[in-house]
Parts: sequence; structure tokens; C-alpha cells
Amino acid sequence: MIIDISPPLDADIGLWPGDPHNTLHVGAHVDAPNHTLAGGGDITSWPLEIFVGRCNVIHVDIDRGERITPRHIEGKSIDAPRVLFRTNTFPDWHNWNDDFASLSLDLIAALKGVVLIGIDTPSVDAFHSNDLEVHRALAAQRIASIEGVVLSDVGEGAYELIALPLRIRDGDASPVRAVLRTLE
Repeated sequence: MIIDISPPLDADIGLWPGDPHNTLHVGAHVDAPNHTLAGGGDITSWPLEIFVGRCNVIHVDIDRGERITPRHIEGKSIDAPRVLFRTNTFPDWHNWNDDFASLSLDLIAALKGVVLIGIDTPSVDAFHSNDLEVHRALAAQRIASIEGVVLSDVGEGAYELIALPLRIRDGDASPVRAVLRTLE
């Protein structure tokens, strides 16, 4: 079975405050290393293998505005190089909320061997983060991030992720049509 985890893009979709309507950072999207790391490479610099393969969906019991830390994933089975976090703290792309959950630097350090981290919010960083420390840490470690996936109806467990970014030269991001395929 294939599960679409991309929000529909339409004229009413919520955009990051201040972003233009033609932003590449909309809905389910991948950030390029150069989004926060000077000389980090555009979206075409990511190897495509990162965006296809075994993935764990992890449900996190977290309050709005909180950062996911290693304690939130204690006892969870993470045995894949791709991890998607379901927080349910950004429930509606047509009604923007600033208090969505995000990732912590401690979590990134704890996830050994991971090549991609995704989250069901517009950003891996908190809304009010001024220096985008999580974005920068991921780019420096060459860990891709997918932001804005829809996981509200996806069960916790192992899947195959397919979420290829578009080939946008000099692009600092790319929308993706992200899907999960159940494993047989």
C-alpha cells in the first residue's frame, strides 16, 4: 500500500510568515545544504539514494513549542537510516500556528547512522529560532531534512520512503511528493 504524506499545495496553504508565494519551502519539502551552510551545495548536491529506502515513523508525545530530545524516543525502535517524527503539533496547513514542535541538537547527536530526518511541522527548528542551529547541524553532518510531511494517519513502524527532490539548480530547497510504502 502507498500512503501519500504530502499536504496538497493550493493557493490557501500556509506559508512561513514573510516567504513569497513562489517559495521552495512549502508543504513537504527538502532543504539543501546551502539553505544554512555557505558553500554547502544546492538541492541537486544530495545523492538521490538518501530519499528512497527503509524508514521508521516515530510517534512522539510532545507539547506544542517543545523540542524532541532523546528522552522522547526512549524505548522506540529506530533501525532505519531514515526517521520521520509525528508530533501532531501542526495539524492544519491552512491555519498556521507558530508553536509547533521541533528537533533538538541532542536528538540529532543521538541518532547514529541516520541520513535523513523528517518532521510533520514546517521546520526542524523552532519558529522563533534566530540562528537555525538544527538546520546548520544537519547540513554540517550531511543529514537531509524533510519538513512538512503529513503523518497524522500513519502508524508507528517501518516503511519505505520515496521523496525525491526536484532538480533545481542553485535551489536552497525543493518541494517533494513524499510517500510511504508499507513493507511486505
